[in-house]
Amino acid sequence: MNTIYIVLGLIAAAVLYVIMTYNKLVSLRVKVNEAWSGIEVHMKERYNLVPNLVETVKGYAKHEADTLENVVKARNAAFESHGTPGEQAQNENILSGALKSLFALAESYPDLKANENFKGLQEQLTAIEGKIQSARRYYNGVVRDNNTKVDQFPSNLVANTMSFNKAEFFELDAADEAARRPVEVDFD
Repeated sequence: MNTIYIVLGLIAAAVLYVIMTYNKLVSLRVKVNEAWSGIEVHMKERYNLVPNLVETVKGYAKHEADTLENVVKARNAAFESHGTPGEQAQNENILSGALKSLFALAESYPDLKANENFKGLQEQLTAIEGKIQSARRYYNGVVRDNNTKVDQFPSNLVANTMSFNKAEFFELDAADEAARRPVEVDFD
């Protein structure tokens, strides 16, 4: 009789473990999706700011059409991208490079640098970049927790059985060291 209770206790413990692990994996998946949504919100803020920057610069640098066109193309590509975090990161890298070119261009136009609208847009961009970095850190932390749970034994048995997958980190291109630095905005 004791053997039956022991076996039933072990079965109950195993079932309870599977339920708890499943619920933890679901919770982590939801957190990953929520964290990614936070990144998207801040990226959309930046995407909405870029046309205002371009229009402001256009008034001062009419003959710099190539730079402005590249910024618009990069913005549109990033805005329209709905791929994996890795694909989105590639588009973000291109946009960041285009924005750096735009601000480098602004250095050649003292009147533009002194324009209050341009300064305000630069300040907004700086604030948004900070929000994006913070959201990336949070997202990558949640992804780390999720991936650890998916890989660790014995939770990996539940994860594999229930089709839980590792999430993709949102990383900058390792080959592009310049992209690892934030967009520098000079107010002087």
